[in-house]
Amino acid sequence: MLDRRQFVAGLGTMAVMTIAARSAWAAASIKIDDASALLVIDVQNCFLPGGSLAVKGGDQVVPVINRLAKGFANVVLTQDWHTPGHASFASSHSGKKPFETIDLAYGKQVLWPDHCVQGTEGAGLSKDLSIPQAGLIIRKGYHQDVDSYSAFTEADGKTTTGLAAYLNARKLQRLFIAGLATDFCVAWTALDARKAGFEAYVIEDACRGIDTQGSLAKAWADMEKAGVKRIQSSDIAV
Repeated sequence: MLDRRQFVAGLGTMAVMTIAARSAWAAASIKIDDASALLVIDVQNCFLPGGSLAVKGGDQVVPVINRLAKGFANVVLTQDWHTPGHASFASSHSGKKPFETIDLAYGKQVLWPDHCVQGTEGAGLSKDLSIPQAGLIIRKGYHQDVDSYSAFTEADGKTTTGLAAYLNARKLQRLFIAGLATDFCVAWTALDARKAGFEAYVIEDACRGIDTQGSLAKAWADMEKAGVKRIQSSDIAV
């Protein structure tokens, strides 16, 4: 049996190890550098509570994103920017309902409630976002017959937004991705980022998902397979 001195000595060793582990974790926090950029995906009124395609808890990402953004010199925002009667809207297809799937020229398409129509209040960015240093807003999904989840490439897999060229021109290679929704526009952006050769981090607590028909679990599995890093906002030193 351990005597009292051995027991106390053991407690001391455990305390030292705990402090060391905490120090190692603090040292391992992700540091933002000149090659880092924050991508804020579709934090728009239609996706917030009361919107036509509201993501549950979508408004909760705003303060997290605002806090994180203070540590980034390089920030890009995106907006869904659909035409009226867009091909991705269920209302554009007779007899179809939101969240049903159809085949379009480029493949499977989930049908959505009308949302983020150009120039409408619903398409506007959340008034509570506070990122004055954002250097670029990418608008996507404005081609009538093609949806666009990713900030890089539309759903046809070939029409680009120009984001990759912008990032490369500015020598930005580490991308931290936040916004709405995790399982669609965030995930597609992260996957395309990896295809384009960027490091990609998805900040889980700065995102919220729709999760229709198992889409959230699938998105995380696809991202992990592609080498996307799943992190929390507390992992970033800002």
